[in-house]
Amino acid sequence: MNEYDLKWSLYPTGPAMMDAFESGETDIGFIGLPPVMIRLENGLNLKCVAGGHIEGTVMVAPSSYKTFDELGSVKTVLEQFEGEIIGTPSRGCIHDVIISEITKNLDITIKNYNWADFIPDAMEEGEIAAGVGTPSLATVISNRLDSNIVIPPYKLWPYNPSYGIVVREDLIDESPEFITQFLKAHEKACNLIRFQPRNAAEIAFKELEVVNIEFVLNTYKISPKYCASLPEAYINSTLKFIPVLQNLGYMQGNLKEEDIFELKFIEKTHPEPAHYDSPGSIILN
Repeated sequence: MNEYDLKWSLYPTGPAMMDAFESGETDIGFIGLPPVMIRLENGLNLKCVAGGHIEGTVMVAPSSYKTFDELGSVKTVLEQFEGEIIGTPSRGCIHDVIISEITKNLDITIKNYNWADFIPDAMEEGEIAAGVGTPSLATVISNRLDSNIVIPPYKLWPYNPSYGIVVREDLIDESPEFITQFLKAHEKACNLIRFQPRNAAEIAFKELEVVNIEFVLNTYKISPKYCASLPEAYINSTLKFIPVLQNLGYMQGNLKEEDIFELKFIEKTHPEPAHYDSPGSIILN
């Protein structure tokens, strides 16, 4: 495999990464797809060339609130928060879109934060009753307060594209070999998380300087569905966001599958069935 000199940047939310694509600062990114869809309508030339993770949105609240396992339905869980405020990252990110959609008929206020790091503080201070965001947000909150996952990731929006690999469209013609090699490495990384989660956690701990290795492992366990593939279920789940984005006023027109996805690279690098529903040894370690 060729070696490439890559510069990595971390962005607080998907919309912030979209700004980086628009300014030319970023060429390829790991991102939830709703912000991409919004910017596609506004003329940003991007394509999703691979998957990465599904069902990466989770709802966390203090342990005084009952969970899905206790109540048996998402609607009943959410009804506990009527008259309350739920915090989530910035407008237009996948977490914001999901929680805005499922609470649309309830008396619940959604408060957006430009940095997800502010959400645990807001919960501690009683500013919000619950937080909705990534599995890592749930892990942070559980380390700081007596809390529970009140709605697990697979119940909020089944198979939702919590992140895919998105590239500038001109990169498809200019650097097809780079994309192919990147996706091969990406699938190896997904498999490392699935089958050797502790090894993957050690790498993440060194690179990201998070709290500790157990923090990373606990985050993997909350939502263990990693793979590079773009199966039909992933694509269909993505397309179901279009009317939701329209109803929220985030986009006006329509998008087709081919407007969002370029499948030729992943079909070449991942011809076998998707592994999202085969979490390997994550749940065992």
